[in-house]
Amino acid sequence: MSNLIAVAYKDEATAKEVLGVLSRLQVEHAIDLEDAVVVTRDEGGKVKLHQTTKTAAMGATGGALWGGLIGLIFLAPLLGMAVGAAAGGAAGAMSDVGVDDRFMKDLGSRLEPGGAALIVLVSRSTPDKVLPEISKYEGQIIQSSLSDEAEAQLAAAISNERAAATV
Repeated sequence: MSNLIAVAYKDEATAKEVLGVLSRLQVEHAIDLEDAVVVTRDEGGKVKLHQTTKTAAMGATGGALWGGLIGLIFLAPLLGMAVGAAAGGAAGAMSDVGVDDRFMKDLGSRLEPGGAALIVLVSRSTPDKVLPEISKYEGQIIQSSLSDEAEAQLAAAISNERAAATV
C-alpha cells in the first residue's frame, strides 16, 4: 500500500531540491516513488502543478513501439509507428496516474503566496536512509496517510533543522 505525503516548503527552489534528493535516493533504492509533484502558489494566488511524470511522452513511446510492431505485420512499419505514437501520446495526455490533480490544486490553494509543496506517493522507503537526507530542509507536513508514529517521526526529522538553528 502506498502512502501520500505532502510537505510545504518556503519556496519552489527548496521543494525542487528535496525532490532531487528523493530522486537520488530512489536510484539508490532507499525509496520507491510512484508519483512526485511540486505544487506552487505564486504571489497572485495562482496554483501550478509541476509534474515529474510525462504521461504523454510515455504514451507516445509505447504507442510507437506497438504501432511499429503492428505496422510490420501489415508491411508499413513507419506508418504504424506514426499512428501508434500519435494515439499513445493522446492516450497518455488524457490519463491521470498517481495523485489526483484536483486534490493537489486544493492543497496548493492553502499554501502561502510564493510557497511550494512537494507531494509524493511512496510505495516503499527505508526511513533510516531517507530521513537524515531530508532533515536538512525545513518543511511542514500538510497532508499524510502515514501512521501517527511514522508521521511524528517524519515531522521531527523535517523540523530538526529549526530546532538546531535556535540552539
